[in-house]
Amino acid sequence: MNIYVGNISWGMTDQDLENLFAEHGTVTSAKIITDRMTNRSRGFGFVEMSDGAEGAISALNDSEIDGRKLVVNESKPRESR
Repeated sequence: MNIYVGNISWGMTDQDLENLFAEHGTVTSAKIITDRMTNRSRGFGFVEMSDGAEGAISALNDSEIDGRKLVVNESKPRESR
């Protein structure tokens, strides 16, 4: 399952994100989206999990990490225009 993670602190790395979700199941990938020009975090990312995703979403949504409340939910495919 692909999970959207929003309101991530600017200092969080892909590895931090993976470690956070690994406590709840098997993480296959974790990626924080960065700005192409500045290479800075855009404040959100995606985590792919092979198991434990539902538990991770309910445990981490609205939890406070580095002073920011995470928004965690199942990622929906982008609408094609």
